[in-house]
Amino acid sequence: MSAAPPTSRRLTPSDIRAMKGTAPIVCLTAYTTPIARLVDADCDLVLVGDSVGMVLHGLPSTVGVTMEMMILHGRAVARGLTHACMVVDLPFGSYEEGPKQAFRNAARLMAETEAQAVKIEGGARVAEAVAFLVSHGIPVMGHVGLTPQSIHAFGGYRVQGRGKDAERVAADARAVAEAGAFAVVLEKVPEGLARRITGEIAVPTIGIGASAACDGQILVVDDMLGMFEDFRPKFVKRYAGLGRDASAAIAAYAAEVRARSFPGPEHVFAGDAE
Repeated sequence: MSAAPPTSRRLTPSDIRAMKGTAPIVCLTAYTTPIARLVDADCDLVLVGDSVGMVLHGLPSTVGVTMEMMILHGRAVARGLTHACMVVDLPFGSYEEGPKQAFRNAARLMAETEAQAVKIEGGARVAEAVAFLVSHGIPVMGHVGLTPQSIHAFGGYRVQGRGKDAERVAADARAVAEAGAFAVVLEKVPEGLARRITGEIAVPTIGIGASAACDGQILVVDDMLGMFEDFRPKFVKRYAGLGRDASAAIAAYAAEVRARSFPGPEHVFAGDAE
């Protein structure tokens, strides 16, 4: 399959939905303007994920992420994009009370970050909120399978949808797709189930730990670049080792400062003698 055609405008949720069955959808996270600029040209969709809490803020999970954090990072990413569709996560506690709470917070995110859509974790339990948002002009990306905001209920970052649990995950995907989501993230589910769901629902599936059977793929950019090394999920492929490179560079800088070999003559401004 060919890559998505270049455009002179930002891709939209409708464009992403239309890519189902035509071209694999390339997605990455971003949390800062420099990273957004780096991923923009090659990505169809950029997610400002609540994973920012763990990757940049040192939180133990995504549960402690706030609306203010998502708005701050959403604004930063928006400044770096000219091509990719931008989606921002609704954080834990910002939509669980029901459709009206979801709308208030989604509308705030959209208005204050220039996001083109929001992402909501959960299946059948959030379908009513998804439908309400879509009917009120807010595009929604769904997220089923392993939903990190619910790790305390799941008992950790465990594979979802094995055995009898497969029907629950499939039903969740159908529920959010039928409620109007333009795409559905499938996280940490078996390949066979991902293939089944991808064939059953009319909108694209975006896999993370769900195999190449999905319509697209997403990874946390810091994971795939080797910048975040606190843990490494099985589904992550490291395309670079920037964390190791940075550590080596910092050590070299420190050694040169201590040896007084940096700054050298080429880094010093000439002027009158004291």
